[in-house]
Amino acid sequence: MAQVTVNIDGKAYRMACEEGQEDHLTDLAGRFDRYVSHLKSQFGEIGDLRLTVMSGIMVMDELHEVQTKLRGLEAEVETLKKTRDNALSKAERTDSDLALALTEVTGRIEAIALKLNS
Repeated sequence: MAQVTVNIDGKAYRMACEEGQEDHLTDLAGRFDRYVSHLKSQFGEIGDLRLTVMSGIMVMDELHEVQTKLRGLEAEVETLKKTRDNALSKAERTDSDLALALTEVTGRIEAIALKLNS
């Protein structure tokens, strides 16, 4: 288990993480620190716990927006897949209809050729 020290609101916090995840954890802490700093600049010293809770709520709000967009995009992808599948199915039906028509025409031509040869 790796150890990382991150800074949030000027305070150092030692945290454990999986090997190779140190930079990722440091980046996440830096991003969270920006939320805390933003709120602190707006509201001043209102207490560490309140700043942390408000920052957490802001992060959750952002996550909710991203999840809502993701669900919309997933629905759009499903609609596009269905449209594609319908188009492919229609093309396959068209190919099948064309093959059937060619078979019928070939049969008629052969019948005419037989009559002409008789």
